[in-house]
Amino acid sequence: MDAFPVEVEIDIGAGMPPHRLVGLAEGAVKESLDRVKSALKNSGFEFPHRKMTINLAPADTRKEGSAFDLPLALGILAAQNVLKDRARLREYLVLGELALDGRIKGIRGALPTALLARSGKFAGVILPRENASEASVVGKGTAVLGVESLREAFEFLEGLRPLESTATDLTAVFGAAGKYDVDFSEVKGQEQAKRALEVAAAGGHNLLMVGPPGSGKSMLAARLPGILPPLEPAEALELGMLQSVAAGLRGGGLLRERPFRDPHHSASTPALVGGGIKGRPGEVSLAHLGVLFLDELPEFNRAALEALRQPLESGRASVARVNAHVTYPARVQLVAAMNPCRCGHLMEPSRACGRAPRCGLDYQGKLSGPLLDRIDLCIDVPPVSSADLALPPPAESSTDVAARVAAARAVQRERLEECDRKGKLLAVEADETAGLLADRVRNWSKPRCNADTDGAVLAAIAEPDAEGRALLTRAAERLGLSARAWHRTLRVARTLADLDGADSVRRLHIAEALSYRRPQPRQAMAA
Repeated sequence: MDAFPVEVEIDIGAGMPPHRLVGLAEGAVKESLDRVKSALKNSGFEFPHRKMTINLAPADTRKEGSAFDLPLALGILAAQNVLKDRARLREYLVLGELALDGRIKGIRGALPTALLARSGKFAGVILPRENASEASVVGKGTAVLGVESLREAFEFLEGLRPLESTATDLTAVFGAAGKYDVDFSEVKGQEQAKRALEVAAAGGHNLLMVGPPGSGKSMLAARLPGILPPLEPAEALELGMLQSVAAGLRGGGLLRERPFRDPHHSASTPALVGGGIKGRPGEVSLAHLGVLFLDELPEFNRAALEALRQPLESGRASVARVNAHVTYPARVQLVAAMNPCRCGHLMEPSRACGRAPRCGLDYQGKLSGPLLDRIDLCIDVPPVSSADLALPPPAESSTDVAARVAAARAVQRERLEECDRKGKLLAVEADETAGLLADRVRNWSKPRCNADTDGAVLAAIAEPDAEGRALLTRAAERLGLSARAWHRTLRVARTLADLDGADSVRRLHIAEALSYRRPQPRQAMAA
């Protein structure tokens, strides 16, 4: 997510081809010479017939991707003295993929590169037209020049064609919050589950739903994005950086709706937490500031689930491979769903299999205690009765629930900002304009809601009253709560107090928060 400049050095000397491309270039970069040759010819330029050596400096850093096509083509033109204004060429960062006819295609990583142009005191960046809107978020002071062809870039650098910098329109870039096709008013029954979803959305808490097939677990999870508050501009910029590197921004702009990722249970460990040869971000990072939904949780590879423990706790995923060592943000809200056993009907004696309750112990035992300890809310989702299905749709919609969630989040944001001013948090620039991104102010671990708080901040905002503390102490001794479970209970209680509009955490909030703590499978079976 942090771009660094690569200097393209070209020397045309005596001798015949083959040409040499050095500087730790991977496959797509090595193939660029074939694209550049055709693009130059079809744009009316000559490709050198003498031996050419191309170096991508710094030579000890691996280069990947197709964004080197355009700077290679312009560098070849400069080396042949066709492009005479070399000083002007050095003023700009240049990137873009060339089609064989000279057109310039979109690339990944335009937003971090535009940031580099601003922070590196370049005059601007020349990039594909379709990436110009994305890069324009860096704001005024840096020219963002979108070009459609190699000929257009050449004529601009020669002073033959003027180009205007893409205007920064934050309203157009950010757009409005997304609208969802599903609504809470479509859910009949499941009042406890809807309450738990509201609490999870209000505080950013992790949630696990356990119930038989057809009880509505996936349907409930699909309605969670509709009650989450839209991304703040600063959050949209932060997420846009990650999306730009991973796959490019959809439509060339930043999104206001929070990501909702739901990988299949056959996903591998690198797919979930990131990795591979190039150290790509995984699902837990692509869901940053949003929801990671894992349906059929015990069916996931156990190693993949265990790899999620560190990102869920720290808010970042560190990928260490032979070829790459990178850290991606991973401040996600985990929502998971599972059946109580393999057949799914453990709690229904008339339909349970012959191995009950042993089958439930084995199936739920696939989830380790440390992973369950990181889940704040665990609820049972019973089957919906025919009486509930016959009822008219509930009057409360997602808009109504979202209003309460937004009010609770606003209270949390003001409280955390107050703690920040008192020196209990790291001082972070609070500018919500493009200047935040331009100054590269990103703190992935900065608390944004109750689920992110810890240490002195949690102690300051979630101290329960005397009755609440006594209840929590007794419950911790009886249930054997770990220190992590103690703190997560306090976070949930603080969210419940925010939904109630209470200034302090009371016994009632502690009691409800404790009701969401799930006992270990063997304890549950014994009960």
